[in-house]
Amino acid sequence: MFLSRLGSLNALEQSSSSGFWRSWLGGRMPSADTVGRVCAKIEPDDVRAVQCRVYSRLQRMKGLPPLAGGLRAAVLDGHESHASYLRTCDGCLQRTIKVGEGKRTQYYHRQVTLMLLTGRFPLPLDAEPIRRGEDEMAAALRLLDRVLVSYPRAFDLVMGDAYYADSRFFNYVIRRGKDAMAVLKDERRDLWEDAHSLFEPEPSAVFWRGGTRCHCWDIAGFTTWTQVTKPVRVVRSVERRVVRRQLDDEDEEITSEWVWVTTLPPARATLRTIVTFGHWRWAIENQGFNELTNRWHADHVYKHDPTAILVFYLLALLCLTVFLAFYHRNLKPVMRERYTMQHIARLIVAELLSCCSRSPPIPSC
Repeated sequence: MFLSRLGSLNALEQSSSSGFWRSWLGGRMPSADTVGRVCAKIEPDDVRAVQCRVYSRLQRMKGLPPLAGGLRAAVLDGHESHASYLRTCDGCLQRTIKVGEGKRTQYYHRQVTLMLLTGRFPLPLDAEPIRRGEDEMAAALRLLDRVLVSYPRAFDLVMGDAYYADSRFFNYVIRRGKDAMAVLKDERRDLWEDAHSLFEPEPSAVFWRGGTRCHCWDIAGFTTWTQVTKPVRVVRSVERRVVRRQLDDEDEEITSEWVWVTTLPPARATLRTIVTFGHWRWAIENQGFNELTNRWHADHVYKHDPTAILVFYLLALLCLTVFLAFYHRNLKPVMRERYTMQHIARLIVAELLSCCSRSPPIPSC
C-alpha cells in the first residue's frame, strides 16, 4: 500500500483481485478491517528491527557515504500527524482550542522522528510518540536511548531546531560521546548576548553556497551557557541571495541571518561545514515530513489506535527507505535524469493495478 502510495486501506482492498497478491500471499488478501486490526496488535519494535536490517545492508554495500568532512549527522524533529475534535484513543494528546466565543478540546498525535543525513539521500531511522504529560524533549531522549543502541556508529552529530538548544539535549548527547548542534535564538540570552558582543564588524569568512553569498563569524570556547558541561561554539551566517519577483520581473536581494550553537570544535568541522550542516537540517522537513505527508500519506489515520498509528508510520518510513535505496542505488544515472521519483512511483502502482484479473463493474447511469 505504501510503496504504491494508494493512500488508504480501502484503496488497498480494491486491488485484491490483482494476481500479484495471489502469487505473493498464496491466497486472498485480508480485508481493510483485518489489516487495521492486525497492525494494532503488531509489536512496533519488530518493524524497527526490519528498518535496522535494511540500514545494515545499505551500510555494508557502501550505500550511505558520509557528508562533508567525513562526518555523519542525524536530525531530530517533532511532527504532528493529525488532529481531531471527535475521534480519540488512549494515546491521544489533548489541548484546548478557542473556537469563536467558546472553547473545544482537540485530540492529536505527535511524534519525534530521527533522520540520518548521508551523502546520497536522507534516511529515516526511527520515530517515538510523545506521551501524555510529557514534552517533546522527553520523547526525543527516549528515542535517542533506543537509536544509540541499534545504530551506535551511524552518526557523529545530532542536530535540531531552536527547541533543541536545551541543556538537557546537549548534556545527553555529550555523555553519549556524540556532538550536538542546534539553531540559536535569543531565548538563550546570556550566550546570545555574549556571542554578539564578541563578533567582529568584519566576518571571519565569506563564501558562496550555491547562489547564496554567506558572511560568517565563528567563535569557539564559550562557557556562558553554564548549564552545559562542555564549552560550545557559536557560528553566525548573514546570507544574501538575489531572487526575481514574478509580479514585476525585478531582481530583489533577500537577506537572512542564522546562528548555530554546537559542540563541534574547529579541528573537526570547518566554518563552511557548520553552515552547510545547519542548512541540511531542513532535509527532515523538505525530504522527510513533507514527502511522507504529501506523497506517502503517512499522516493518514488508517486505524485510530496508538499502536496502529505508530506501526503504520514506521512502515511508511521503511517503505520510503526501500524506495530511496531502489531509486538511487538500482536505477542507472540516465534513468534518474530522465524519470522523477514520482514517475517511478506511478509505474509501481500501474504495475500492481495492471495485474488485476477482473475489471470492476461499470456503474450504471
